[in-house]
Amino acid sequence: MSLRNQFLNHVAQTSNAPIGLEMAKAEGIWLYDIHGKQYLDMISGFSVANIGHSHPKVVEAVQQQAAQYMHLIVYGEYIQQPQVAYAALLTQHLPPSLNCVYFTNSGAEATEGAMKLAKRITNRSNIISCKKGYHGSTQGALSVMGDEYFKTAFRPLLPNIYHYNFNSDDLLAAIDSSIACVIIETVQAESGIVKPLAKWLQAVRAKCNEHCVLLILDEIQAGFGRTGSLWAFEQYDIVPDILLLGKALGGGMPLGAFIADKRLMGTLTSNPVLGHITTFGGHPVSCAAGMAGFKVLLQGGYINSVKQKEQLLLHHIKHPIIQAVRTAGLWMAIEFDSFDTNYAVIKQCIANGLISDWFLFNNKSMRIAPPLIITNQQLITMCQTIVAAIDTIYTQK
Repeated sequence: MSLRNQFLNHVAQTSNAPIGLEMAKAEGIWLYDIHGKQYLDMISGFSVANIGHSHPKVVEAVQQQAAQYMHLIVYGEYIQQPQVAYAALLTQHLPPSLNCVYFTNSGAEATEGAMKLAKRITNRSNIISCKKGYHGSTQGALSVMGDEYFKTAFRPLLPNIYHYNFNSDDLLAAIDSSIACVIIETVQAESGIVKPLAKWLQAVRAKCNEHCVLLILDEIQAGFGRTGSLWAFEQYDIVPDILLLGKALGGGMPLGAFIADKRLMGTLTSNPVLGHITTFGGHPVSCAAGMAGFKVLLQGGYINSVKQKEQLLLHHIKHPIIQAVRTAGLWMAIEFDSFDTNYAVIKQCIANGLISDWFLFNNKSMRIAPPLIITNQQLITMCQTIVAAIDTIYTQK
């Protein structure tokens, strides 16, 4: 039986039309299939590969840590150098109040832990989140997800979750002393790259302060330089009470985290003891990989060119068939008239050697989020290839 048939028969499928490319290698901005065809990864493995795939420094860190030790015991019992060192490095690049890291396996698990922490601290159960917001697919994260299509089949979910439009006055008005937390993405990803109004996000922060409500910002996709600053919230002059990280956090290995002040995080240590536990969260190999990747990101200066590359995208992605373009740094949504058009363009891009996808809550828009290491010339060539693909579909319509 071929590997493709084994994939279809023995690996759980999440759609009836997987891309189905059989990959052999990934390096830098490129993916290679078993036939040797080269593809530019325009979505960075969904913002995981911000420094590209298989960076030598990350590979070296993985190999060295795997040779020392891998899994030891449940999180939090042994002092493990990779966890401690990475947590310390992260907090050095965060505001003083975000000084304590709880590592998880994924961004969704970070969401779960943060929700529990908010309930534990406030002794409240009501939570506000946003329509078209995405925070993961586990049941708690699904409960705060803001799209009914993906939730209906799994109800009942958590009660006391209230959804409002992003950037809306209704959300502001709903924040009162009955609310445990407001959980929102600093930049909404799966709605197709929607940025907050600065005054609105600042008003959310102020209203949370007024009513002792915790503000949880989800930067699982937006973090690690994607929007042009290390953390997207830096561009809005606010600081969350809890920060959610994932995707690029692990440098290509599975890793998530929720980060808060030590005083807040300490509430998980008693009443009950072991208030939140994980077997593999903060795995030593993942932490070693993540720390190596984070150092590459910081030392390489890649974030400094994100805004300039954003302008390159805006300059070169133009076509009559495009209905809207939204960007947040090196992160773009190209909106067409329908899913059918978008899907056709994406398929043509893949045929032309570019990997893209659509957004969960905006299937009319094509996702562009290449590794931050992409050069200007590579970016221009990518844009020209996208426009050529659009041209091909345009002439067929």
